[in-house]
Amino acid sequence: MSIHKTFPNYQLKSGWNALLPAREASPALGKELIVDVLIIGAGWTGISAARRWHSLSPEAGIALIDASEIGEGNPGRNSGFLLEIALAEDANPNQVEKMNLCNRLTTSTMAGILADIEDSGHAVDITKAGTYRAAASEAGLKSLQNYRAFLEAAELEYEGLDAAALKSRIGSGFYQEGLYSPNCYLAQPAAAIRALASLLPESVQLFENTPALKLVQQSGGWKVQTPNAVINARKLVLANNAFSKELGIGRSRLVAVHTYAGLTPVLEKSVLDDLGSDENWGLLPTHRLGSTLRRTRDGRLMVRAMHSYEKETPKEKVIDELQRRLEKRFPQLPNFDFEHCWGGAVGFTFNGGAVWGEFKPGLYVSAGCNGGGTVKGTLLGKLLAETAHGLEVPDVPKLFGQASWMPPEPFRKFGFKLAATLETRQGRHEL
Repeated sequence: MSIHKTFPNYQLKSGWNALLPAREASPALGKELIVDVLIIGAGWTGISAARRWHSLSPEAGIALIDASEIGEGNPGRNSGFLLEIALAEDANPNQVEKMNLCNRLTTSTMAGILADIEDSGHAVDITKAGTYRAAASEAGLKSLQNYRAFLEAAELEYEGLDAAALKSRIGSGFYQEGLYSPNCYLAQPAAAIRALASLLPESVQLFENTPALKLVQQSGGWKVQTPNAVINARKLVLANNAFSKELGIGRSRLVAVHTYAGLTPVLEKSVLDDLGSDENWGLLPTHRLGSTLRRTRDGRLMVRAMHSYEKETPKEKVIDELQRRLEKRFPQLPNFDFEHCWGGAVGFTFNGGAVWGEFKPGLYVSAGCNGGGTVKGTLLGKLLAETAHGLEVPDVPKLFGQASWMPPEPFRKFGFKLAATLETRQGRHEL
């Protein structure tokens, strides 16, 4: 099963985390706890919120719980793209002023992430390698043109690439056209989130393998049930993305969409020599059903693709489809088995907007990352803590959108499957 009530229960371990040395997890909560602030979700958003809350109220008793372990949960399962500028899905060439403000906020946030990783002393593979966006069909080319128009309107640097130029750099002749943007860092995501977690102040109590099962509003705050103990908190922050809806927040606005990744073993030098001139690169598809690709510094290829609604696809089907997609893009690859395959849940909203803000007295939420939960999630966690302290912050719903209403089940599931079928047909050459 991919979702166990209020938290993910993944069938496969994170490949990024498996590549790192073993880490001793913080103990799970075993007895009743009373705190000023409880934060649910020790990812990019939750850690950012905890650190900012502590800086604003050093005397506050803060607890941070996570259903998994640092590096093994969703923050260590993404593709490791840390974008300084807007996601392609958010980019709007007709709203340049708003986009420029978003870009300034995310660029500043990215600088903070880099400084924090350096301060942690952890060895984290993170480089400003930029990112490619590439299209293999007319449907993809249309999206690529929109993103190009945004970059030009915002006066952001980019380089246009034809099929031959792309192939010379990444070794794939699959794409018709692409562009390269320098405004992206590529990271080992599990290593990065481990480093950030190590910077939590000593007074912030971290409990791993401690999922929140139920929320109850009570006089003077909130009661949260975990498997072995109850937590009473005056203020509560939900930073668990799609799973906030299973705790009763955002049910009409959020769904959990699972995506999947495969990571090859380190490839032989003779194979790598036939995979283009770039040795550390990432590629994002222009069509949402396309495949994300990475070549890592140590000589692996990663492919991320496929979507499933609210539950995981059986691993055998995942592995077969990911191999098919990678071989389609790199037919020169020898026969291989992935060293690691895994899945992860994305908090998806219909219009791409966020579920963000104070939803009930003392209850603050940041959810619905739509695949952009690293840099943007870090920013929104910080702003959420500042909002809780009454500070003036940028207008998040105006800048990043506010999640729109979705119909209830079973209509929601039917609509998702219908939309996916239509998009698959329109973008079939991008698969």
